[in-house]
Amino acid sequence: MQLRRNLILLVDDDPADRHLFEEACRELQLDVIVQSVSNGAEAVAYIKGEGIYADRTRYAYPSFVITDLKMPVADGFVTLEHLKKHPQWRVIPTIVLTNSSDQNDVQKCYLLGASSYHVKPTSPEGLHRLVRLIYDYWGACERPCADPTGRHIPTLSEGKLGARFTQLE
Repeated sequence: MQLRRNLILLVDDDPADRHLFEEACRELQLDVIVQSVSNGAEAVAYIKGEGIYADRTRYAYPSFVITDLKMPVADGFVTLEHLKKHPQWRVIPTIVLTNSSDQNDVQKCYLLGASSYHVKPTSPEGLHRLVRLIYDYWGACERPCADPTGRHIPTLSEGKLGARFTQLE
């Protein structure tokens, strides 16, 4: 199966964790672009294409989001809440990658629409295995087509199985 190039929006306030993630992608020779922001407010601005993120040639729309939870300014729950409240962005696969194994955090993330929840590995080898797993799985998944701004391209569903569902605006 040929994977298309993916853009990961990595949301993490820890520069060392961002570096380790990006380094794992390079060492695994993944065909991926990683754009990093340091909190949930920046993630929302990036997804919306606002402020410094308005230039979609420089800040391309993400294929999927990987977010930490515990961050200053706005935590990962802010990112999840924003995606859940906006149907046009609800379809973005959103992976939680955090140090928290607290079951309340796990449950809240899934209730807010997280696609998966992972506790950050404690070793570089563990991180490499997890990054490979995420890339292989989410990179191979079919996702709705979107234009460069993230607006989903309408499909003609008349006469198809999904016709009974309304189209996203």
